[in-house]
Amino acid sequence: LRAALRDGSARFGQRDFAAAAARFSTALQLCSKGFATEDPLKSSPDDISRLASWIESKLVICYLKLGQPGLALHHSHRSIIQNPSHFRSHLRQAACFRCLHRYSEAARSAMVAQCLYVLAEGAGLETSDLIQLYWQAMTQEALSGEVSFSVLYTPFEKEDKTDKIKEANKTFAEKHPDYVQHIFTDPHGIHLLPERAESHPDQQYLLTLGFRNKEIGKTVETCVTRKLPVFPGQKTTFSPIMEEEAKTFWQNTGKRIMAAMAFIGSTKIKDERGPCARAIEQFHHASLLSLLQRGEEQAQVMTQAMAELATVPYLQRVSQEDDKLLQSLMADALDILAGRTGERVWTKIQKV
Repeated sequence: LRAALRDGSARFGQRDFAAAAARFSTALQLCSKGFATEDPLKSSPDDISRLASWIESKLVICYLKLGQPGLALHHSHRSIIQNPSHFRSHLRQAACFRCLHRYSEAARSAMVAQCLYVLAEGAGLETSDLIQLYWQAMTQEALSGEVSFSVLYTPFEKEDKTDKIKEANKTFAEKHPDYVQHIFTDPHGIHLLPERAESHPDQQYLLTLGFRNKEIGKTVETCVTRKLPVFPGQKTTFSPIMEEEAKTFWQNTGKRIMAAMAFIGSTKIKDERGPCARAIEQFHHASLLSLLQRGEEQAQVMTQAMAELATVPYLQRVSQEDDKLLQSLMADALDILAGRTGERVWTKIQKV
């Protein structure tokens, strides 16, 4: 293992990224067999996880340099799963999303990186500002290319939320008359914006969205405002959906719905629906990709869901009940990736 790591690091330093990736992949295989210290029998799970995460992070950089952001993204998810509290892993994930032009998800990764950096390091204001600038740039990039919806952020203190939501909806209609087919304000969770700490300490916001297409707006609202996230495009909640119907839905409206939901997540750390809500949305997305027989994309989304679940306890307090659900969903994701079938927590949720 040491020889593979030494050789991989040397090739990496020489900018021979293809050879470095091959050596780091070999090291990762050895690491998975327990050779993280001199004596495999004395290796702690934490030692193995930290080393595996470091190797995965090197593979992320190698594949980004080789112009393969999809493969790099896969390794960035795995790096986070192994060591979710390390802010640099989330920044690398943001870089992968950016290369794939998935700017809302890049913004979310940068937001999580910023939150983890402040919690763990706290001291380097310059680094914190740089992460916030990256987060801000990704949010602006996501909006600049979006034509189906527009947004408005309203500063929120401790006012009556119902009155503030009505006021926000009215202000949005006045400011964005082209997006008034359907307007709603996210009632679940307060949003944060990437603003310098000295100018807006802990300022929170309400997020209002307006859509050109009424049906898409209504579907997005249903997806993000119910206590348990629903699968978009179904006539009744969690009802089975046929392959042809899934294809039509995805082409006509699914992509635009997912784009709006991804953007909502780019400024929201805590979700009042529960810490697993966003991961459940990704489980639904993976189920749709499975119906469309897009196995590679399904695996990518499931790995992303695992990274999301692994990070949750570092961002917010998790109740005993939520922790049980979180661990069950993590196990379900592993089963799905391994191709195992059977009764799981996820299948029970779908049947409710």
